Amino acid sequence: MADSFIDIIDSFLITLEKERNFSLHTIKAYKNDLTRFNLFLNQGKSRIKFKEINRNDIRRFLADEYENEYISKTVARRLATIKSFFKYLVKVELIENNVSIHIHSPKVPKNLPNFIDKNLMDVLMTSPPLDTLIGVRDRAVLELFYSTGVRLSELVNINIGDFHIDKKLVQVIGKGNKERMIPYGKTAESSIENYLKMRNLSFKPVFARSPLFVNSSEKRISKRTIQRRMNNYIKLVADGKSVGPHLLRHTFATHLLDNGADIRAVKDLLGHSSLSSTQIYTHVSIDKLKKDYTQAHPHG
Repeated sequence: MADSFIDIIDSFLITLEKERNFSLHTIKAYKNDLTRFNLFLNQGKSRIKFKEINRNDIRRFLADEYENEYISKTVARRLATIKSFFKYLVKVELIENNVSIHIHSPKVPKNLPNFIDKNLMDVLMTSPPLDTLIGVRDRAVLELFYSTGVRLSELVNINIGDFHIDKKLVQVIGKGNKERMIPYGKTAESSIENYLKMRNLSFKPVFARSPLFVNSSEKRISKRTIQRRMNNYIKLVADGKSVGPHLLRHTFATHLLDNGADIRAVKDLLGHSSLSSTQIYTHVSIDKLKKDYTQAHPHG
């Protein structure tokens, strides 16, 4: 194996793709982080070897990123990438000591996720016109997003056969190729049935391998198309907020917790690997509780 820093980066990225099934988007982010690190290390000097990198080099790089006005979240991600890289170097026995292990990640302020108020959900869901195939499709997309809380990437990859109609469950493949089953409601099922009917399809096994959502050419719909279409509808009820499809995922989680759902159940429904990823939604519910208390309690 070559011992130049840039060659080892390439080997590391191949490992992420082939062995750990990282998405191309994630691999691209890792490559960008390590490329920036490499460029920083080689400013005004000959190519540095990975064995020559020490803890101070990493700290100086992070400080430089702050000076370039990158936010804490970005700098924290850069460090996480570097730590993964050095962990890989130890694993393949190219170095003995992980010089990144004792470098603390900067604190990242957690932004509360936006969500759509329950009173506006009917307005949103009835936005797509039902006199066109695209409108019926968009209604089904909105209902499935809100009914299941799936990610955009999960939704576009759903096939008709992924629905277990008898159990009212849909199977999706999430991050790290992890499969999970999510319940869905009657309204979502009805909207999807209407959409399939307009395409002369149904939930019958013969159509199992067909994509659920398609474009005008009957090809699997792209994430970009879904994003653009959903943004247009969500802007009607969420002016000034982050209006991507992810807002429906936030709304799904928040409404469940507001109605008393157990946070561990919501964690599994969302496909989060840890409870800490889900706990950000409880802050929204606590804020709502405080508001309700202030409005209702005589001494609030």
